Amino acid sequence: MTDPWVALEPGADPAERARILRRAHETFNRAGTVPRPVRSVVADSWRRSARAGVGPDGGASVELTDGDLGAYRADHPLARVMPLCRELMSSFAVDGEHLLAVCDAHGRLLWVEGHPATRRQAGRMNFVPGARWAESAVGTNAPGTAVALDRPVQVFAAEHFVRRVQSWTCAAAPVHDPRTGRVLGAVDITGGDGLAHPHSLAFVQAVARAAESQLALLDPRPPARDAVELSALGRDQALLLAGGRRIRLSRRHSEIMVLLARHPEGLTGDELLVALYDDESVTPVTLRAELARLRRILGDGLLASRPYRLTVRVESDIAVVERRLEYGAVTAAATAYAGPLLPASRAPAVVRLRHRLADGLRAALIARRDPDLLADWVHAPWGEDDVDAWRALAAVRPTASVRARLAALDAELAAPSPEPVRRPGARLGPPPGPPGPQEPFARGIRPVFGPDGAAGSKTAAGTAGVDMRTLRGNGPGTSGPA
Repeated sequence: MTDPWVALEPGADPAERARILRRAHETFNRAGTVPRPVRSVVADSWRRSARAGVGPDGGASVELTDGDLGAYRADHPLARVMPLCRELMSSFAVDGEHLLAVCDAHGRLLWVEGHPATRRQAGRMNFVPGARWAESAVGTNAPGTAVALDRPVQVFAAEHFVRRVQSWTCAAAPVHDPRTGRVLGAVDITGGDGLAHPHSLAFVQAVARAAESQLALLDPRPPARDAVELSALGRDQALLLAGGRRIRLSRRHSEIMVLLARHPEGLTGDELLVALYDDESVTPVTLRAELARLRRILGDGLLASRPYRLTVRVESDIAVVERRLEYGAVTAAATAYAGPLLPASRAPAVVRLRHRLADGLRAALIARRDPDLLADWVHAPWGEDDVDAWRALAAVRPTASVRARLAALDAELAAPSPEPVRRPGARLGPPPGPPGPQEPFARGIRPVFGPDGAAGSKTAAGTAGVDMRTLRGNGPGTSGPA
């Protein structure tokens, strides 16, 4: 087979392939191995599904109903191209006893239309509007896997992870915002084995491209400029890739870029001042000087003012980790996590975001109970003293070395210390309770950054993350080519 995204090559026997896939699926669920001839895209998806806790006898849940579903669909960008999708796909779906489905970027089905009898049959497995068919929720399936991978994909019979879906075949292609490239959702065609043909995948790809073209016509603004890439995990000075240039930013410029990337709508000078400095004696003049230097380094009008904002889309390694965690792709998130965010930074908003990201990944790893992922975490510099992670690893991989390390950490924590030092990820005492009352916001400026790095009131820093001994002074430094 030349195209790995197509489920069945022309001339193959669907019944025989389905039998082989069912045996392979049972082998995977029994032994955790994926035998041939399962496609690599399917094997990887099965592994992600298992890591996400999806069971082969699971099913989809309905998250949006009635008024909530109607309001969400009405506001969704793909509502504007549904007439086009119906025009292109409805007759094909009805005549072929198939279904047309459109989902959002989270795998929630927004529209499911087509042959009435097929709709009733699909409804018995909750393939209905408002149901969540994300790969992390129901395992391998075309719409969920297409948005997870941002690739068109076809899923045939027992390639589906959940058994009750294995009598179906589907093909789906992601639809992107033509200005930003962001995934908006996917279009899907679902039916029987007759869809196990390269033509069905090509068909949904063509519909997706037509939908993107229609969106571009409905929004005639010029396309967004090429995105820049920002790497800020595991390094004190962020690395920016923009217009073919590789720029190593100073610590202060790194903090500014991280915060502006989090707030594409922009931030006022006062908001940035509060987000960057604990010291109230720092004046707006100091910040304006930093921004002027950053503007010269970036060049080409990338930094606008009133409010301060970036004029291009920024793809950051922070967002990659967060997005993968949101989709339940914990292994991929751990792979993308190169370390704490700007570990030497004391900027209040950066510290909160650093803790939030580390806490989110750490909690996902502990909940997943994957021994390899936990071992990677505790053997990294930021996790070597994480007692809870070591305890989770000891529960699933109780080797002598793991038990010895956990005993040493427990003894260290039990020993009296007048000034306990916070270690990366270590819990000094019982797990933290709910956040305390919000601190008064400095300088009387409206709240900007909450504990999750998003809009909200300033609160105490999060609970996991960085060795406080590494939080050295954070002078402006210099930015320049890497």
